[in-house]
Amino acid sequence: MRKLILMTLTVGLLSACEQNYLPKPPGYNRIDLPSHSFSTLDGEYPYSLEYSKHGRVEPDSFNLDEKNWININYQDFDAKVHLTYRPINEQYDFRSLSTDAFNLTAKHQQKAYGISENVLITPEGYTGVVAELSGEVPTQFQFFVTDSTEHFLRGALYFNTSMKNDSLSPVIEFIKVDLAHLMNSVKFQD
Repeated sequence: MRKLILMTLTVGLLSACEQNYLPKPPGYNRIDLPSHSFSTLDGEYPYSLEYSKHGRVEPDSFNLDEKNWININYQDFDAKVHLTYRPINEQYDFRSLSTDAFNLTAKHQQKAYGISENVLITPEGYTGVVAELSGEVPTQFQFFVTDSTEHFLRGALYFNTSMKNDSLSPVIEFIKVDLAHLMNSVKFQD
């Protein structure tokens, strides 16, 4: 009996060693993205634009004195787009506003793998500059739209999560499409 048990264990161990073990690949969170749809910004702002219906417009709580600064809160994605507006005048000239926007982007160079900047012209004839940052940075997309004489609107996308940016990639790409639409819909008030 003892020999039978020993022989059964030996055969079992040897047959177990012959199987090839293949680990499962890491899993990723499933992110179901809605279709893109847009609303027109309501309120007394020196600009109008179309923003995603999946975002909620809120006043900027960082600086309550700035009535023309808003956030578009994507609650389902734990993301916010911060929009800041400045009139171009003696206090805020175009050069200082654009330099400030480029410097805010450049602050992320220590952690960014790369920064890609592109210039575009909106349907209204305004100039837009887009900065896409890659790597583990707190903001993956920054932009500004300006007529370079009277108005300057800057935006930045932030996520309130510790999730790695490669896991957020589908959401980042989804919001980038929304922000491209937002930029192309900007109209400054006279």
